Amino acid sequence: MKHNESIGCSVTECKYHCKDDDYCTLDQIKVGTHESRAKTVECTDCQSFELH
Repeated sequence: MKHNESIGCSVTECKYHCKDDDYCTLDQIKVGTHESRAKTVECTDCQSFELH
């Protein structure tokens, strides 16, 4: 599976994770927050995640 070297990812449970190395296979991802205002890294999420 071809990966995007601009998007590193270690979430192996994601449908878009490259199985050969720690990269995403999408051309672009959407990053968002589940808080009213993000203050830490834990407040942000990859909103392109899909369970495979």
